[in-house]
Amino acid sequence: MLMKKRVLAVVSGVILILPITTTRAQNNNTTYSFLRLDNGARSAAMAGSFVSITGDPSVIFYNPAGLGTLTSSQASFGFLKHLLDINSGYAAYGQQFRDWGWFGVGISYINYGSFAQTDEVGNNLGTFHANEFALLGGYSNLLYDVVHYGVNLKLIYSSIASSRSAAIAVDIGGMYLIEEQQITIGASLLNVGRQINEYISTREDLPLDLKIGVSKRLEHLPLLITVDFHRLNESAETFFTRFRAFTVGGEFTASEALKLRFGYNNQQRRDLGSGTSAGLAGFSFGGGILVDRYKIDYAFSSLGKVGALHRFTVGLSI
Repeated sequence: MLMKKRVLAVVSGVILILPITTTRAQNNNTTYSFLRLDNGARSAAMAGSFVSITGDPSVIFYNPAGLGTLTSSQASFGFLKHLLDINSGYAAYGQQFRDWGWFGVGISYINYGSFAQTDEVGNNLGTFHANEFALLGGYSNLLYDVVHYGVNLKLIYSSIASSRSAAIAVDIGGMYLIEEQQITIGASLLNVGRQINEYISTREDLPLDLKIGVSKRLEHLPLLITVDFHRLNESAETFFTRFRAFTVGGEFTASEALKLRFGYNNQQRRDLGSGTSAGLAGFSFGGGILVDRYKIDYAFSSLGKVGALHRFTVGLSI
């Protein structure tokens, strides 16, 4: 038992890199921090401002109601070389089935690499690995022609050395489309569930996240602006600090085949800022090109002095 606790402590220290480099970890005790990572280069370039985005299969990870805004069967998948030896990736697919509505599936995973394993007195026992993934299935439909609603059922699994953990959760979401003003309002509550198998004997909470966002396509400029507020369910010292975790994203349509994107994550910049300058921490940039039925996206996300992340995503209309 003591050995397992020490192994988990070492791995947990490394895993803490993820919530720090994405946004501050919650004050309460939660697990499965990888669920907070952005999935897809388009969303990462827009700093995760994706709760009210339409027509993209990867929206299933942010708001399951967005599945209902797809105009055709679409797939998307990508890979991220994270800091140190950490690798992650995802795949998503959505399609309409008769008049029943829109259905989607998604998977996200992360591999933390290998670690040296020792006993209580420091003897080398070889290496061990740590991996996590989430598999989800989603459904979305239309209500009163302007409101999309959706729900995901999510299975989460984690493996750290010889310890295993699993959880089951649901995501729920909604989108309200104001087409004449080209405005979309979205809201989602993610990771509502509980562990069904603890690592050792301590049950931990899932990273519950209430998100609200709004998108507006400008009238006289080919620019989509989106603003999201994250973690609205968490306690805050004052009313205004509750809205400190916000992101802003933009997507400029240069042509039918080329899009340019930018984003800003306020909480990430606060967390990664050091000294008198935070550099570009919290800022992200990217773009996408359309080649026949294929969409190829790229995103650069700055972590300030910690480093930077590069993402690539391929999308396909079927």
